[in-house]
Amino acid sequence: MAGRTNAQLEETLGRSHATGLHGRQRLRDATHDCTSTAVTGPVLVLNGPNLNLLGKRQPEIYGCETLADVETLCRRTGEGLGIAIDFRQGNAEHELIGWIHDARELAAGIVINPAGYSHTSIAIMDALATCACPIIEVHISNIHRRESFRHHSHVSYVAAGVICGCGIEGYALALRRLATLIGKAPT
Repeated sequence: MAGRTNAQLEETLGRSHATGLHGRQRLRDATHDCTSTAVTGPVLVLNGPNLNLLGKRQPEIYGCETLADVETLCRRTGEGLGIAIDFRQGNAEHELIGWIHDARELAAGIVINPAGYSHTSIAIMDALATCACPIIEVHISNIHRRESFRHHSHVSYVAAGVICGCGIEGYALALRRLATLIGKAPT
């Protein structure tokens, strides 16, 4: 299906399936060649609000590791996979959206822990939906064992996968999965 226009894909997938959010996701999936190595840029690892307080904020939920520990883990994992890592954290929604927009043309993939924006930000979901690269959503805690408002994530609609409840190891798991999706998995 690669190389087809959106109109041709809508006709192939059926007009009812090509409308709405799920239709946009299907169109993106249909046009994205997961084994393509055309984008050789880094993997963007994005961290949302309050993650700069890891190790200090609610360690009974998020653990004692710091954001610096997460960055070290991501860089070490990326190095082992042959993937460059662009690691960022922001507390402002517009800042995260700006980085996602920049990644559209530069990143091989995105690992995102949207934190509290998971449940509230349609704007971040819409920005991610414009990216052709694969996206993996990560949560340190198991959001499904927490308050009911945390059970829904807008980002999950556009993510190729979701990893939650694995502590900071979830970032390493996300990078390994992303390596497979972008054709950089070790052989």
